[in-house]
Amino acid sequence: VHPNVSQGCQGGCATCSDYNGCLSCKPRLFFVLERIGMKQIGVCLSSCPSGYYGTRYPDINKCAKCKADCDTCFTRNFCTKCKSGFYLYSGKCLEKCPDGLEANNHTMECTSIVHCETSEWSPWSPCMKKGKTCGFKRGNEVRVKEIIQHPSARGNPCPATTESRKCIVQRKRCQKEGKGKKNREEKRKKSNKDESKETRQESKGRAARRQNREQRESNNKTQPKKRKAPNTEEDLAPADTAH
Repeated sequence: VHPNVSQGCQGGCATCSDYNGCLSCKPRLFFVLERIGMKQIGVCLSSCPSGYYGTRYPDINKCAKCKADCDTCFTRNFCTKCKSGFYLYSGKCLEKCPDGLEANNHTMECTSIVHCETSEWSPWSPCMKKGKTCGFKRGNEVRVKEIIQHPSARGNPCPATTESRKCIVQRKRCQKEGKGKKNREEKRKKSNKDESKETRQESKGRAARRQNREQRESNNKTQPKKRKAPNTEEDLAPADTAH
């Protein structure tokens, strides 16, 4: 240690020197040596940097280096993250995972091998041909299964999830049934159209009658009343004059 020791230090140092930097740290801070070129200087940090782990002692808290293959560690013998090219397993960094495990290149860890899992086969579908279930004798029926668990890289792959087989059905006609349905649909549309037409005609008739009635009433109001023609001789006789 350089003899030039100072008590008025900066950056969390309790004691320091111009040549060596921090010599001791304030409470709860970690002391770590950083290399700058050929020289190492002491610094005081609230937590240890990557590649170091912290240890606390009664007189000093300091950061120590992890193993060479560790990127971060909890203690020297327990890594929490490995450097590139190594896989983490139980706190150790390995170049190759043990038997029964596989390397996960995403997390850089050794993980259990996962095999594919599928459901049971579904019931066979109705016998069909070109999307129809009638009008033929030979067709195909299928069944499927769902994938419950996709496999990992080294896991057993999933089997085929669809099966098809030939089937025979009794001949039955479906063309007439289709035409009958089409004819019924056309008749229904025509009936609805006729009803709509009749409804419109009735509405037009009512509107026309109402308009004629209103026109007659209007004419009766505007024309002057005619004098009633005499029908009897008394009506034709001149009125008596007063003497």
